[in-house]
Amino acid sequence: MKKILLGNEAIVKGALVSGVSFVSGYPGCPSAEIGDEFGKIAEKNGVYAEWSTNEKVALEAAIGASFSGLKSLVNMKSFGINVCSDSLLPLAYTGTKAPMVIVVADDPSCWSSAQTEQNSRAYAYLSHIPMLEPADPQECYDFTKLGFEISEKFNTPVILRTTTRVNHQKMIVDFEEPHSAKATRGDFVKNPKQFCTMPPRVLEMKAELLEKTEKISAFAEKSSVLNKVSGRRTSPQLGIITSGVAHLHTLEALDEMQLSAPVLKLGLFYPLTEKKIAKFIKGLKKVLIVEELDGYLEKEIKAIAKEANPKLQIFGKDLLPVIGELDTGKIELALSKITGKKFTLSKESASIAKAPRRYPKLCQGCPHLYTIAALKRIAPNAVFGGDIGCYMIAGYPPHNTQDYEFAMGAGLGISHGVSKATGQKVISLMGDGTFFHAGIPALINTVYNKSSPILIVLDNRITAMTGHQNNPGMGKNLMGKDAEELQIADIAKACGVKNVKVLDPSNIKELDATIKEFLEKDEVSVIVCKLICALLARRQQAAKE
Repeated sequence: MKKILLGNEAIVKGALVSGVSFVSGYPGCPSAEIGDEFGKIAEKNGVYAEWSTNEKVALEAAIGASFSGLKSLVNMKSFGINVCSDSLLPLAYTGTKAPMVIVVADDPSCWSSAQTEQNSRAYAYLSHIPMLEPADPQECYDFTKLGFEISEKFNTPVILRTTTRVNHQKMIVDFEEPHSAKATRGDFVKNPKQFCTMPPRVLEMKAELLEKTEKISAFAEKSSVLNKVSGRRTSPQLGIITSGVAHLHTLEALDEMQLSAPVLKLGLFYPLTEKKIAKFIKGLKKVLIVEELDGYLEKEIKAIAKEANPKLQIFGKDLLPVIGELDTGKIELALSKITGKKFTLSKESASIAKAPRRYPKLCQGCPHLYTIAALKRIAPNAVFGGDIGCYMIAGYPPHNTQDYEFAMGAGLGISHGVSKATGQKVISLMGDGTFFHAGIPALINTVYNKSSPILIVLDNRITAMTGHQNNPGMGKNLMGKDAEELQIADIAKACGVKNVKVLDPSNIKELDATIKEFLEKDEVSVIVCKLICALLARRQQAAKE
């Protein structure tokens, strides 16, 4: 069957045809469509799917499913793998009982994930978990299937590392519809020797893990799907090694410059197929390594070349940037410097380069505008602690109400430190989804260690920034089933907060009075500004009409 699919939609198709039974994750761009799509189709396909409260919990839920014999898929954006790493590394030691694929979506150039330009490939080295890198939606489908196959063959989780241009790329994908029955109910069989990472067994597990890694590398050496060579070797001058979406940019650059060179595409980032790389570079005089962000492949290939081709000239991050996405023009410039062939930047690339970048703005009618205006009006000299969500935009002009912004839930954690260190009044902004994800431990810490920031939870009745996903405060789960509607105010009180107020921020008089009152408190206070996201309200109204 053929259909135009996003990379994320192709991943869903690959998981379904592989017999996935359990799907968990946390919504984050550019991976959110994976969970959204499963929410729509899970029930009719006999799959259980959930948005978990955070990525650590999502991975742990999938581990439980895997240990019980169900195939599982976990999806998250780049920072999610940081959140779940506490459980990810022990999972590499225990391995899986049933196959598991973990989708991690990076965002070079920080189009939506603005905290850092993270390169999650480093986790493959840290965890010794195999990592696949698809370049397009067809490979998203194929590599998801292959990930489940590798996981089943070697009892290991497999990371499918994508990037924004892969997740949100569209193309015609050739795929199969699910045809075999899948397990819908597991059975956990006790086996502490496999599932408990405790000394001295844990050191035996590490030895088994390293042995497994060698076997996966040997398996990959024989695969024609994972590592492909394209182009013609017309002379022994130049070869190119690529991975991920950089491969497509490279092919386009060669075409536009009318150059011919062999290209080795590495679909398996870790463990590397060293023999295949050695065979490819043997006899070449020059090789260009084209990869986004850090030069991980470049370092590995330099080590391989010391034995395979000591005189080989290796180009990489000396000619290509280590910051930002790669594109055809950047690769053409690198090839021009290597080959001496001139090139002209296309009109399209030139116009993109000249386009001014504008600050993002909150949507018209956004409920957060009431709160931000009140803070600027009443407490202009307060320290403003930022967090992750739509309200990040408050850090830009004309609002300028984020004095720091790090990670989910970090706004309040840092605010506590500022409050204790300086005695200044600190106001921390946090969304409802973020509160459930990582805000509660920070709130408990402020109460337990007696600091006095004001936490304003911007409850717009949805996880808005990543595309309107439900969270534990909505009363609905990912599959649309009724769920307990957890109350942020009740949780704050249970954490020991004495000063808690829930209000509608469009009631400006009440909002102003509450902020003024809580500014005088010498202990932590929580204001829940509860008003529906303007876009969600319009969508709900349109659905009724």
